[in-house]
Amino acid sequence: MKFKTVQEAFNYYRNFSLSEMETRAAQIKGTVDNDPNADITSINIEIEGLQQAMANSKEKQALPAEEDVAQRSQFNPITGMNFNNQDQQVPKGDVFASTEYRSAFYKTMLGQKLTDVEMRTFNKAMEIQESERRADSFNTTTNSAAVLPTTTLNEVIKKVRTMGGLIGHVRNFNIPTNISVPIGTPSNKAQWHTEGAPVESESVGTTNVIFKGFEIIKVFSISAAAKKMSVQAFESYMIEELTNCVMEAIADALVNGTGIGQGTGLLTGITWDSTNSLDLTGAYTDFTKALAMLKRGYAAGAKFAMSNATLYNKVYSLVDGNNRPIFIADPKNESIGYILGKEVVIDDNIEDDTIILGNFSYMGYNMPEGLMIEVSRESSFKSGLIDYRAMAIADTKPLVEEAFVKLEVPTP
Repeated sequence: MKFKTVQEAFNYYRNFSLSEMETRAAQIKGTVDNDPNADITSINIEIEGLQQAMANSKEKQALPAEEDVAQRSQFNPITGMNFNNQDQQVPKGDVFASTEYRSAFYKTMLGQKLTDVEMRTFNKAMEIQESERRADSFNTTTNSAAVLPTTTLNEVIKKVRTMGGLIGHVRNFNIPTNISVPIGTPSNKAQWHTEGAPVESESVGTTNVIFKGFEIIKVFSISAAAKKMSVQAFESYMIEELTNCVMEAIADALVNGTGIGQGTGLLTGITWDSTNSLDLTGAYTDFTKALAMLKRGYAAGAKFAMSNATLYNKVYSLVDGNNRPIFIADPKNESIGYILGKEVVIDDNIEDDTIILGNFSYMGYNMPEGLMIEVSRESSFKSGLIDYRAMAIADTKPLVEEAFVKLEVPTP
């Protein structure tokens, strides 16, 4: 008989004994050898289905007797699916970091059809989201809201760290909000010890910081034609959008955040007085005095942060007492350059005529919930657009105030 598909041939032969299938295989070989008018296409379909059925029969014979009946109903070698044990199709470990969830996430955002494995993975992720109340931390309005895949979030963070500014130099936390976290401060170095002599213990100096939870929201719309985009293309688009909106809001808050409904920034969150700030007069000694003012232990990783205009208007042409420039450009490496051996960081969120010297590992931002993406196809019904809402719970805060010194042009 002729078969239209391999699956049809497999279903026909799968209950035959192995010897019967081998006999049929020999008959097919004879037909091919002796009949020049044989339907090769139909024969190839039958051979493929017959081979699958023979392989399935051999696998069942290798199973223990008590597992034979169960496995026979569970596994289909044509599709490669295990139907009765669907839990095995959900990836192990961190679901949000799996390739299945990544694919399911973007297909859901695009309105594309999910495979069975992607559907089960996405549903499992939503269950975890519900149990951990990750979604409840956001004011979501539809059941289409989902946490951004871990791989994409990592790409966003990676892109942020290469786009310049302080956000690439401060610490990134992922801890629950409103929990006091101890941050270690520089301690005394170890001492040489005389054998047998008692050693006094030293209390490690720490400062506690509490990150609050503030919402960052950005809504952007794209054409409904985006449904035809590939997962890779849409992911690249999302990375670009999230970097340019959500992460830039955090970058600005690191410098200028007021702490009221938003993160706390360096310029507003530190009490600036004569102990940690001085005038920027235009002399190279301004920078030597700032380095001298920085408290012990922070200078090793200290950097100068300023806007691009400040660098070229106030610093670039400065020379020391020996007529040597204090700013040395660094064309070989990724850094902008160095002032008196300290790296320069350009961040245009810092107002002009202001320079911050400090160890920026003692400044940080916190994103406890990652990024949540929600899609709506109703709000732009008349325009044919699809709305996407990106949301993040975040906070920024100086961790140790004494790690920073400010230079500023005095107000006339």
